[in-house]
Formats: sequence, C-alpha cells, structure tokens
Amino acid sequence: MQDRRRVELEAKRAKLAELKKAREDRKKSEQTRRESEAGTTGPTRKDLARRDLDDLVRDVLGGSREESAVGDSTPFSSQPSTPARPHATLGPALSVSASGRLSRASDAPSDGMGGNGDPLRRESFDNMNIQVQDRFVPDLVDVEQELFDLPPKERVIYNKEVQTTDIAIDPIPSISENEIREQILREQEAERTAIQEEKSEEESLLLERQLEEEIKDMTEEERTSVLMAPEFLDFLEQSSKVVQRALSDNYDYIRDYTLGMDSGVDSSEGKRVKQVCQFWDEHWCKNRSITGVDWSPKYPELSAASYNKNPSAPNDPDGIVAVWNLHLLERPEFVFHSQSDVLSVSFSLFHSNLIFGGTYSGQILLWDTRSKHLPVLKTPLSAAGHTHPVYAMQMVGTQNAHNLITASTDGLVCSWLVDMLAQPQESLELAHVSHNRTNEIAITALDFPDNETTTFWTGTEEGNIYQANRYDRAGSKAGLNQYDAYRGHAGPVTGLHFHPMVGSVDFSDLFLSCSVDWTVKLWRAKSAAKPSTSSQTINPLYSFDESDDYVYDVQWHPSHPALFGSVNGSGKFDLWNLNTDTEVPMVSTSVGSSRALNKLKWDRKEGRRVALGGSDGRLYVYDIGDMGIPRETEWVDLQRTVESLGAGQSIDGLPSR
Repeated sequence: MQDRRRVELEAKRAKLAELKKAREDRKKSEQTRRESEAGTTGPTRKDLARRDLDDLVRDVLGGSREESAVGDSTPFSSQPSTPARPHATLGPALSVSASGRLSRASDAPSDGMGGNGDPLRRESFDNMNIQVQDRFVPDLVDVEQELFDLPPKERVIYNKEVQTTDIAIDPIPSISENEIREQILREQEAERTAIQEEKSEEESLLLERQLEEEIKDMTEEERTSVLMAPEFLDFLEQSSKVVQRALSDNYDYIRDYTLGMDSGVDSSEGKRVKQVCQFWDEHWCKNRSITGVDWSPKYPELSAASYNKNPSAPNDPDGIVAVWNLHLLERPEFVFHSQSDVLSVSFSLFHSNLIFGGTYSGQILLWDTRSKHLPVLKTPLSAAGHTHPVYAMQMVGTQNAHNLITASTDGLVCSWLVDMLAQPQESLELAHVSHNRTNEIAITALDFPDNETTTFWTGTEEGNIYQANRYDRAGSKAGLNQYDAYRGHAGPVTGLHFHPMVGSVDFSDLFLSCSVDWTVKLWRAKSAAKPSTSSQTINPLYSFDESDDYVYDVQWHPSHPALFGSVNGSGKFDLWNLNTDTEVPMVSTSVGSSRALNKLKWDRKEGRRVALGGSDGRLYVYDIGDMGIPRETEWVDLQRTVESLGAGQSIDGLPSR
C-alpha cells in the first residue's frame, strides 16, 4: 500500500515538473518571436496607412501636395479638428486688412472716391495691399497664430443619386493575403498559448494541492476505517480470486515444442484415471461431508457441492453449498449458507446464476451467485411443501417451460416454478397399498428418462423401485403405479440414473441403481404406455457384485454408451465398460484417504472429468483420459451385450450370470 502511494506521489511530482518546464519553454519561444518581429526593417502597415491619410487631408484642405509641402511644415494629422495655418502668400484674389481680417480685392469700393474708376485710388490701394502683404509675411512665419474657420454643418440628403454615387477617395494601399494570414495565425497562436498557460497553471496548482494533501500520514483510525470498508473488502475478495486463479494454473509456460514427445511416456496412461485436483477449505469443509455434487451447464470449470453440518462449529451455518473453480484451488468461488443440512444440490439448466438446494428440514432454497451468502428464495415450512428431508431433485422441461421436481422421504413429490417458491405448482403424494403400517413410501432417489417430463422412477428406503406419473395418462392415473415393482435390492436405494439418449441406438429405457446391499443393478424400464393390470415384479437384467462396501452412487457416462461409474464406502471409484467386461470394472481407483465416497457426477460437456464427493469433505476431480471417447461400434456392441444379458432374465428371480 505504501509503495503504491509513493509511486503515485513520484508520478505527480514528475508531471508537475513537466508542466513548469513546458510553461518556461513557451515563454522563451514567445520572447524570441517578439524580438525577431521587432528587428524587421521597413515601414509597417500602420505607418503606410497614416502617411497616406495625411496626404489625403492636405489635398482636401490645403490644395496640392506641392503647395502644402512649401507653405506649412506642421503635419495636419497632429490636430485633425484644427484648420491649417494660412500661407505666407495668399494670392492675387485675397487681401489682409490692418486688423488681420481677410478680404477679397473685388470688395473694394467702386464709387468715385476710390473705386475702380479712379486710377489714383486704385494704384494707392494696390500699393497698400503689397505693403500689407510684405509686412504680414514675416509675421505668419515667425508668429505661431492659428485662425479657426469652422465650416458650416453639411446637410446630407439621401436620394437615389447620393446612394449610388461613387465617392472618389484614394484607397489605402492594399496588403497582401499572406501578411493578413500571418497576422491572423499569430493572433490565434497567441490566444492558444494564453489558454494553455492558464490551464497548465491551474493543473500545476491542483497537483501541488493534491501532493500536499496526500503527503499527510493517515491516522490509525483512518487506516482502520479504510481497511474495514465494505467496498475495500469486496475489491480485495474479487482481486485476490483473480490472482489465485492465475497462480493455480498448471500450464507449462516454458514448454519446448521442438523436443517432441518425452521418451518416458507411460503406455498404460489410457487405461488409468488421473486426479486433476481436490477442493478443500479448512474453515468451511472441516468436519463436514459432501452430500451432493453438480456441474454448471454453462461454465465447465465450475462445480457445486453441498455439505451437512459441522458439529464442532455451532456458530457456523448448519449447511453450506460451495461453488468450486478448477482454476481456483485454495478456496471456493462462492459459499452459500443454509439453516439446515443441505442434502442435494442442482444448478439451474437455463439460468447460470441460480443454484437450488434441498435441505434436511424439507425447505427448497434458491441462491443467486450475484447476491450474498443467503438464499434469495425459499419454500415455507408448512403442509404446502416438504417437511421431511429432500434427497432427490431434478429440473425438467425446456427454456420456456421448465419445473423443478423435488421428492422427500415422506413420499411427497412437488413441482416448483423457479421464480415462485411460496407454494408448489403441483404436489403428488406417492403411497402403496401393500405397505403394512403406512401407505407412504420413503423416496431416496429419483430420475426422469431423457425427453420425458411426466413419467419418472423413484428408489425407496425399502429397496424397491417404482414408476409414477405426474398427470393422468391414457390407461394410467397420476401417482404411483401400484402393479409394477422393480425388486432386486436388499437395502435402501442410494442412486438411480437413466441412460442418456446419445448415438445411433436408443438405450433410454435402461437405467442403473445402487444400494447399501453392495450391488449395482441394470434394469430395463417397462413402457409407460402399457401399464399392468395386475401385480408384477420386474427383475434386473444384471447385477454387478464386485463392490466390497456400500455403493452410494452410480451414473452412466454422458457420451460413451457402455461406460458408467460407481463409488462406494471404501473410497473406491470403479469404472465399468459393458462391452469390455461385465464381471469386473475396467478401472478401480482408491481415492484420497480411502474414506467413503458419497456422490459422483460427470461433467456435462464431454464427460472427460468426473467429480467425486467424499465423506471427509473433499471434492475430488478425476480425468479418465481417452476411455470416455467411444468408437463407432460401441452402440451395436452394447445392443448385443444387453440382449445377451436379457436372455437370462426371469420374472420372479434374479438373472443368471
């Protein structure tokens, strides 16, 4: 934290120094430009314009340029509102009186006493004029005297001729376009420079102020408040996950592809399973067992595991659901809380953010990865919903019409809408009349065949498997089929799974079941379109008896038709291939600490990985390599295998092996 703060301060100081240097460079360049402009020779535009204006005024008021140049040495532009001083020579038509007034020669008296007709008077008058002129010439030169002759106010009348008459005035000498363009560019550059200087000055002041504020040391209370802020904690949680994902990546970044394959490759690698990782968190997983496992339908690296309570931590939630990431091994991506043990978990097939959980109390909980630890929706603890443990749940339907089907140990099957868990959309009580004390059946496993939303099969605590309908169908009513019973297990059924519809041959009527009687059995489901009218017992096609402990879960491979896996109480993961051998598993692996494995789930995409949930709270992920890649003849071979197994089936007894 201190290092990052120090780096930020150094960066701001460097930026402030750059701004000051840029401001000094601009000042120097501006001073250099001004000096270069001041050193240029020749008259400027202003001097030329003023000189021409002076000549124009002299022409209008004082006659020609030659006369003004001879008669007066004072420029007219210095006093534009004062008329020019009279010349020394006034000309033959003007005379100056003794008092200094001007008069014309024609104004002299013309009568007999001295008019034009008297030659003596005319001669004397002319002599006097000459003398006066001679006398006033030095006065006009030596004495600075100005005569004011205000012209009368001109009355301007606007008419068509005045408006259209051109006034002949000598134009001011034109300036070239390059000079005008240069002048405009200089003015614009000066404005931009001023704006930049102002902005840089403001920015430098702001940086200085920020540096002064940030250099101050935080008090212990301020530091504690920052570290405990919810925003800081959320940021730390998310960023640390990203870092741990990168650190958990096992990719070899320095691999040399030019060396080819290693010489020490194990040729039996294709016939073994390899552990990819195991998920464990000291705080959340200690003293807990995994009760359910599921893979995300959208993100293949995410898997969810449900856990029961930790007896040694009464303050922790009784049940949790942890979402694990293959790229984040040290801790879960999400942890969701429950007030009761979570016995089953399932990702929503059509909403990647939603996760469902069935609890020991009977509540159905809905968590959202965009929310916090608590569920966003949950069912009520009332007669309208479940009040017994929910070990089985499955989502059926399509994107636009789907339901969550849940079953509890009191024989109640409910259908829920994803966005409304206040009450079930429909409920169905499964009961059997042959039971002695109570008609209800305790459901421990449930599954629907592919592309089937109405008919389903349930495994019970008594060891039997029954077929049931959600709605009334042709020839059968809603509820449990009282006549057909799949008998074969001697203990509670712990797992039930139908064959997926993949490949060229449809095996969706085949399903597997496992039980605490240490066996896995293969069944062929009777068609729901042909219900029985009398009680019949349906026996399994085949029984796999190689386990040495309780078998807790079994599942078909999602892409290989003859491959399935099972886990048992001794911590073994068995991989069976019916086309290879039906007596012993193809691969049997002891997982982890050899504690019991409770759940098994293949990934939804390729089935290359399998998640195994242990009673020690650890979630193991194994890779089966190329064993999950089917050949083209696998479906035909499985068809022959099933026909050979079904040849020994009988109605009242187990098939011959």
